[in-house]
Amino acid sequence: MATGPRYRVPFRRRREGKTDYRRRLKLLLSGRPRAVVRFTNRHVIAQIVEYSPRGDVTRVAAHSKELAKFGWKGGCSNLCAAYLVGYLLGKRAVEKGITEAVLDLGLRRPIAGGRPMAALRGIRDAGVHVPASEEVLPGMERIRGEHVARYAKLLGEEKQRRFSEYLKRGLDPEQLPEHFDEVLSRIRGA
Repeated sequence: MATGPRYRVPFRRRREGKTDYRRRLKLLLSGRPRAVVRFTNRHVIAQIVEYSPRGDVTRVAAHSKELAKFGWKGGCSNLCAAYLVGYLLGKRAVEKGITEAVLDLGLRRPIAGGRPMAALRGIRDAGVHVPASEEVLPGMERIRGEHVARYAKLLGEEKQRRFSEYLKRGLDPEQLPEHFDEVLSRIRGA
């Protein structure tokens, strides 16, 4: 560790590798609320957060656990779930009068077509303006899980082993796009 009279100890969250303060400052200087998207190993968490000198204030939030209320039987941290959580967050934000935000991915790098971009597309499709290029957003056929359905069909009998969790929940992976559309229509109607 560096020593000396001019050495300054970094902030705790910087030392722990949790916050990039330069990126955070750029987002705060925009003056808009932040659409915060975070991923755990099993879930997707999305929030609209506004800056306050006493601490950030969460205006609206959505969690992938909530998708079960709408009948979701798929995984809670995949591309489909990320889009649905983003859409649910965007819908709630519009109801609260939030019309624009900037995307905050924390330490995660923005990768075109990835899960964070699926959540971003869900937020945008719900009616919240979040600036982003159309090229980074995944296509709707991928968000709906059509590639998963094709892969499950290709596997044949081995899908029992590969998709055991889906089958345990009562979802045939070949029916994932239809199930996704069903759940999305329930979210829109709620």
